[in-house]
Amino acid sequence: MAQQLKALKCEDPLPLSQSERLNSALISWFEEFGKDYPWRSTNDPYEILVSEMMLQQTQVSTVLDRGYYRKWLERFPDFEALSYAAEEEVLKAWEGLGYYSRARNFHKAAIAVMKDFGGVFPSDLSLIEDLPGIGQYTAGAVASFAFNAAVPAVDANIARVLARLFEFKERIDTSSGQKQLWEWASG
Repeated sequence: MAQQLKALKCEDPLPLSQSERLNSALISWFEEFGKDYPWRSTNDPYEILVSEMMLQQTQVSTVLDRGYYRKWLERFPDFEALSYAAEEEVLKAWEGLGYYSRARNFHKAAIAVMKDFGGVFPSDLSLIEDLPGIGQYTAGAVASFAFNAAVPAVDANIARVLARLFEFKERIDTSSGQKQLWEWASG
């Protein structure tokens, strides 16, 4: 893909012809190598958020092969069920995934969705970002996948693609590099 597309400086807009070629190349790559994950076949913000919370610092194989995703959805099928659970029950269900602050924050976010939004997950990016434990990437991912919002979701893989395609001079593992990537992705 890098050889097919002329590299640009990060401040340059992507010309339509290159944008179409990039889209085509990425879709072709996904059709050949992409994985079929259960959260890719839903637009339910809860199911998508479950995957995003579990996949922070945890490999996909752990989440799927050990049944965490499926078991979680069986035990807590929606924001309401999660919000009514005791924190101890939530932490027990999270056991084995590590980084228990994710579970605590997810529980707090479910309570906020029920209390502040009447059980309806907000589609507005800034409201999603205000929920406990949800950062810029997770908010963008949920807004994009659940609501088809045209907002960035820059994870480590996307950052590497953008950095190579647009010849970023800044290191992408620094706060200034991350800021530059997000500013560019936000358009």
